[in-house]
Amino acid sequence: MPAIQGLLNSVLIALALASQAAAIPSAPYSHATHHRRTLGRRGFQIETYNPPSSFETYGEGLIQAASFAPGGLDTDARTYVSSKLKVDSSTVEFRSGFSTANARHAYVRQRYNGIPFANAVANVAFKDNKVVTFGSSFVKPTKIADSKPTIDWKSVLPNIEEQLEGKYNNHPTSLEYLARPDGTAALTHVVQIQNEDVNSWYEAFIDAHSGELLSITDFTADAAYRVLPIQKQDLRDGLELLIDPYDPLSSPDGWHFTGGANTTNTSGNNVIAYKGTQSSVTSQSAADQVFDYTYNTANAPATGSNIDAARTNAFYIINRIHDFAYRYGFTEAGFNFQADNFNKGGKAGDRVLMSVQDSSGTNNANFATPPDGQSGTCRMYIWTTTSPNRDGSLENDIIVHEMTHGITNRLTGGGTARCLQTTESGGMGEGWSDAMAEWTEQKSEVIKDYVLGDYVTNNPGGIRTKPYSTSKTVNPQTYATVKGLTSVHRVGEIWANVLHNVYAALVAQYGWSPTSLTNPEGAEGNIVYIHLFIDALALQPCNPTFPQARDAWIQADVNRYGGVNKCLLWKVFASRGLGVNAKSFVDDSSVPTDCN
Repeated sequence: MPAIQGLLNSVLIALALASQAAAIPSAPYSHATHHRRTLGRRGFQIETYNPPSSFETYGEGLIQAASFAPGGLDTDARTYVSSKLKVDSSTVEFRSGFSTANARHAYVRQRYNGIPFANAVANVAFKDNKVVTFGSSFVKPTKIADSKPTIDWKSVLPNIEEQLEGKYNNHPTSLEYLARPDGTAALTHVVQIQNEDVNSWYEAFIDAHSGELLSITDFTADAAYRVLPIQKQDLRDGLELLIDPYDPLSSPDGWHFTGGANTTNTSGNNVIAYKGTQSSVTSQSAADQVFDYTYNTANAPATGSNIDAARTNAFYIINRIHDFAYRYGFTEAGFNFQADNFNKGGKAGDRVLMSVQDSSGTNNANFATPPDGQSGTCRMYIWTTTSPNRDGSLENDIIVHEMTHGITNRLTGGGTARCLQTTESGGMGEGWSDAMAEWTEQKSEVIKDYVLGDYVTNNPGGIRTKPYSTSKTVNPQTYATVKGLTSVHRVGEIWANVLHNVYAALVAQYGWSPTSLTNPEGAEGNIVYIHLFIDALALQPCNPTFPQARDAWIQADVNRYGGVNKCLLWKVFASRGLGVNAKSFVDDSSVPTDCN
């Protein structure tokens, strides 16, 4: 502490009387402070610098002096930071803040002559009016540039645009100081340069006295989410911190860009994940869209950081489904869910509303699919069969299952959401959802029996009556099993097991691709399967029967692959009672004569 305070002591005096301040030495390259970038097709190189940050945590928190009078977050932050760093409060500018059930977070920055620093900042967190964390990169420059510019940024803009291979996007410019690695502070014009064609977006710091490009901020930064990767089934498999998992084809502006700006919470163009109300979202845990929240299984779902982990995972999974389904045809024109459709067809304004830990029920989940142009709503519930209770938002197969209802209801019948309303077709809707969940979790060509929902129920058998299996001993259900069933979930089990067998046959024939989520161009069996899965939905009639859905798969194969899989598909369908003559829930094992 004494060393830190000595380094940062008397910032106001240092700013006014630079000759009396201790200089920041010219720093060698460090991963903690520098970033060398090569930009664009011409390989323009630039090195950015950010002063080193100190950071302290205080456990249960530091009790403030009796003279500390809690007020608004703005006042509290400026008071604490100026006291902590022993600087005049006029050099501390409140920039932003937010409050959660656990803490109040404030972000401030250094300023001189009323002009803020771009890269000299501090942050403080309060809990119960105790300080729990403090970080700072405030500086004491040896020399500060004059606060009145001598270069008009417009006069050098063409050169800056050429260097960054983009154009000024008309965002308002600003005047800010920039701490430099040699210990000085430069006065800079801050101008945004963008190239939408290549998805580059920079904030350029132009020396207000020389016109030189000194530094950049790259807005196309890597977001990070601590989540269950979509290939994992549930929390027992372990959370991971994933860096920038969005698909630039499916979500060209990333997952957080909506309404003309990037959000810093669990909302974006494809989905908003919240609890209770849409204003109750999870904010980033660190700058640049980092959502790093752990989940403590010893605690109830709504306590501590568990709710933030749940919203983060739900946000990630819905976006991930959006992105891979887009690759396979569930696009704007295919009636998908997006706030902005980028003039690519379909109706916009219908991003998914993802309600986490919804209070309207327990031990279940659901997805309401209205017609194209109205937001689908997914409700994830708490499961009460264990103590502590378990959160459905941390079992990926449940989220994938629910989101697939949106896909099947939209693609069947041309976006009306009216065409899976019978017991049979609604049952197949449940089956498609289970099958999609299974597809996302495959990790190799090895075909294993599949169980859904075993984590939330703490039941190895899961929430279905039998595992999905190629073995008729493990799962003997056939088309005839549907007869007399009135539960759509029971009907769905039969269809999902048929599709499990279709998947197994295609993978056995063509192998398995580890890149199927992002590369639909491969010839491997899991890619062929999901193409036929999506294609058939758009082909089948409103409220299809099992045989009609089967026929849609056969036709989809003709349309996409010239019918090369005709006999493979017929033999699998027939093995589960859906042969050529199957009807009225009477099994048939026959196949076309040219497939014998």
